Amino acid sequence: MLLRKLIAKQLAKRARKKINQWSSKPIDTQQKVLKQLIEKAKHTAFGKDHNFDQIQSHKDFIKQVPIADYEGLRPYVDRVVEGETDVLWQGKPLYFAKTSGTTSGMKYIPLTKESIPTHIEAAKNALFCHIEATDDASFVDGKMIFLQGSPILEKKNGIDLGRLSGIVAHYVPKYLQKNRLPSWETNCIQDWETKVDAIVEETHQKDMRLISGIPPWVSMYYEKLQLKTGKKVGDLFPNFNLFVYGGVNYEPYRTKLESLVGRHIPSVELYPASEGFFAFQDHPDAEGMLLQLDSGIFYEFIPADLFYDASPPRLGLAEVELGVNYVIIISTNAGLWGYNIGDTVMFTSLSPFRVVVSGRIKHFISAFGEHVIGKEVEHALLQATSETDIEISEFTVAPQVNPQKGLPYHEWFIEFTSPPKDIKQFCLEVDQQLCEQNRYYDDLIKGKVLRTLEITVVQKDGFSRYMKRIGKLGGQNKVPRLTNDRKIANELKKECQ
Repeated sequence: MLLRKLIAKQLAKRARKKINQWSSKPIDTQQKVLKQLIEKAKHTAFGKDHNFDQIQSHKDFIKQVPIADYEGLRPYVDRVVEGETDVLWQGKPLYFAKTSGTTSGMKYIPLTKESIPTHIEAAKNALFCHIEATDDASFVDGKMIFLQGSPILEKKNGIDLGRLSGIVAHYVPKYLQKNRLPSWETNCIQDWETKVDAIVEETHQKDMRLISGIPPWVSMYYEKLQLKTGKKVGDLFPNFNLFVYGGVNYEPYRTKLESLVGRHIPSVELYPASEGFFAFQDHPDAEGMLLQLDSGIFYEFIPADLFYDASPPRLGLAEVELGVNYVIIISTNAGLWGYNIGDTVMFTSLSPFRVVVSGRIKHFISAFGEHVIGKEVEHALLQATSETDIEISEFTVAPQVNPQKGLPYHEWFIEFTSPPKDIKQFCLEVDQQLCEQNRYYDDLIKGKVLRTLEITVVQKDGFSRYMKRIGKLGGQNKVPRLTNDRKIANELKKECQ
């Protein structure tokens, strides 16, 4: 056991040294990545169509390669899906990561022999950085659980197809296989609630030390553990000392999860997506996640408030600023070019480059020009619940443009674990915090264009029932924090008290 920890610490030092080499030369690293990407793909169909042989700089790249979302690249992706080679990247992809889009239906994101290792390396380095920073590798001596999608893969014209987390499950290092839970059989269960029940049965008597997953689904696991054993998770697993998460901001869930555990657990935040593994928390005391600059991904950033202009600026790392909300654009060694993944980020540090995910470019409320984003509503809620006994399980926000009476307002749908004693006072406190976050919203409130937000209480497990109805319970799925319409709101009305 001691040998395993010693080896882990040595590997952690080696990984940190390698990371420091490229993170200390960020601009050079990114220029090198762009050059390699262009060289590798210049003989592909996309490369020929966009004159890759004429691209010598980022400015050239901007002239030749337009910004595109999945629909914009779809003519090329469809050719790849049909089995054609050398379309977006050399040869054929190893996998398609299957994701569901709101407008595109099912999306097929290519993963190549060059891109898959970067996903694995980043996840591994996140743990190594934690070990190196804390000098604590004790989790390697116990059991680890990764709440993820099924590893069962389908075939699409000879190419393996599945959810990203299921694909990655095939790449767990051999030295972790004995420590890893759940079992392969349990991991293959398709129904999420049945799967979590089976995971509880497999793990409740084990020495769990590392737990990983998206916070709302980890919460379900914790609740079922407590129901099964009558114990706090921290008492059930006394050696549990690392929580690894991604997909959503942890802060809105922190109070509830720590209540279920019974104590504070050190955590590591990840920023993975089917399109690439973009960042991870490289130090427990640092705000934000280290942007992965040497992972076959070239990044561009568009100021979010200019994104819908006719010709928005496409900035490289040398041009970004702290605290600005940017749409993140990627070009990758999986053949995604000028690709808008839909996320917005803010830089918390420029040396090294660290980011926080601030929201989704399509997930905002601007029914009256307020342009409220996810980071603002999360921060408002966090501030309003700090130093209180209020616990929140899940929430989302939508505009109410045509109320039956009075001024329009923002309607917050909240599922409480521990509700406020005075819901009206809580509304006022959240509203005040949001006014401090967003001056446009503040102006609309003061100008009596909008009235104070209202909270609609969702019944226990209401969000889970809603996600189950739409076929998105568990896995990598999550509830949008904000929508600019009433589609989700109207569905959640069925789950309200």
